[in-house]
Amino acid sequence: MKRIVYALLATVSGLVLLFSYRTSLPEDAAVAAPLNANRTDATRVTPAPASPSAGTSSTTTTPGGSSSSSSSGATSSTTTTSKSGLTDGTFTGSAVNTRYGAVQVQITVSGGVITDVQTPAYPDHSSRDRQINQDALPQLISETLSAQSAQIDMVSGATYTSTGYLDSLQSAIDQASA
Repeated sequence: MKRIVYALLATVSGLVLLFSYRTSLPEDAAVAAPLNANRTDATRVTPAPASPSAGTSSTTTTPGGSSSSSSSGATSSTTTTSKSGLTDGTFTGSAVNTRYGAVQVQITVSGGVITDVQTPAYPDHSSRDRQINQDALPQLISETLSAQSAQIDMVSGATYTSTGYLDSLQSAIDQASA
């Protein structure tokens, strides 16, 4: 009987400790502040406006010689479409708001292949944000260049950044596919 009581008390104590452990910031600290426009890194700049009135128009010429015009709310530059379906140029995905700040991805396509990936915006409001993204973003970029798509694994411990990155990356790839 004594063993049963001790086992029950140990289980209850374990559950109390487990559920009382704080795993995230309080709600008021999690509200994202506006992105800082005075960035010093080349990889971080203020995101381009995503409103339709701020869009750019472009003309795409396919290998068959036909042309099509398109207008987009995000910044893009196009030249030709390759057999892979991606148009050469630079495409900026939409800024995706996460719990800790906006994430935005910019891809450069050359010869129908994603050759460069930049992250113009990502959460960096606290030292913890910077620490997480210092590790997560290079992994996400590397996997993007390897997979040549948005079908990549999320980074453990950077769930919000990974989700925002994947959504913005898909937005940029959709622009390159149009």
